[in-house]
Amino acid sequence: MSGAVMRAVSQDRFGGPEALHVVQRPVPEPLPTEVRVRVRAAGLNPVDLATRAGGGMADVLGAPPFVLGWDVAGVVDAVAPGVTRFAVGDRVFGFPRFPHEAGAYAEYLTAPARHFAATPAVLDDDRAGALPVAGLTAWHVLVDTARLEAGQRVLIHGAGGGVGHLAVQIAKACGAEVIGTASATKHNALAALGIDDVLDYQRERFETAVCDADLVVDLVGGDVPFRSLEVLRPGGLLVHVVSDVLPAGLAAAAAARGVRATAILAEPDHATLEQLADLATAGALQVLLHDRFPLAAAADAHDLAERTHPLGKVVLTS
Repeated sequence: MSGAVMRAVSQDRFGGPEALHVVQRPVPEPLPTEVRVRVRAAGLNPVDLATRAGGGMADVLGAPPFVLGWDVAGVVDAVAPGVTRFAVGDRVFGFPRFPHEAGAYAEYLTAPARHFAATPAVLDDDRAGALPVAGLTAWHVLVDTARLEAGQRVLIHGAGGGVGHLAVQIAKACGAEVIGTASATKHNALAALGIDDVLDYQRERFETAVCDADLVVDLVGGDVPFRSLEVLRPGGLLVHVVSDVLPAGLAAAAAARGVRATAILAEPDHATLEQLADLATAGALQVLLHDRFPLAAAADAHDLAERTHPLGKVVLTS
């Protein structure tokens, strides 16, 4: 496709959703060990919104222009030398290149083949495109970091969001007792996903309802992680997912109570993507979509994500 052009969503400055606009870019050519993917869906994530505004991964990407997006699902349409995992025509989903620019808000992207996994037949492209970042984040928290075991008790703040609703299901698949906080409008959906108990954070303080938790997953921030230390059992763990660093004073406050606190970032991991695909195929993992937007309406999608608290994920389609 040498000389061909594609649509992409770029920005010339940091700012609000209005900074996003459609541009024409050359269709990229894959380098050795890379595949080119015709993008069908790209999920929105909090890191996208933060980076657009000058936070998030802005320090890594540098000054605009750049193309946002790390969640992607689509079809392999070119394979470079050295690739043995995929062939042209394969459906794939992945979390490529993070924290460097991946450019998922576009019609095509290229990335190392090992940043992708085969899309399971049970997931359409929209749901597959919504899964990688949030699913890997939830897995890295629960399985890799907390090493969650059957019978343990988990409190998930923001259980109805993109990471949260997947974390609920992964924790249940591990055999844990799962409690979540979410607005009342999301309770029925979370009950259908198997959550054991869900609290309306707008009406009750979780500290009065939860105790002896083995793990707290903080997807909210603010004063929530500090308040959450009260509900952990001695030696329990709080994992902060809102940023890659703990809020000032949280580590000391945790140590003073005899508990632990850490922060994480997800990273490209095709082996875990395959585990998520297996859970979906087994019927143990559903991906909830709040809304879909065409690529050209990326600004509207960002506006929705910032003004509301979506149930599940928002995706761009192309």
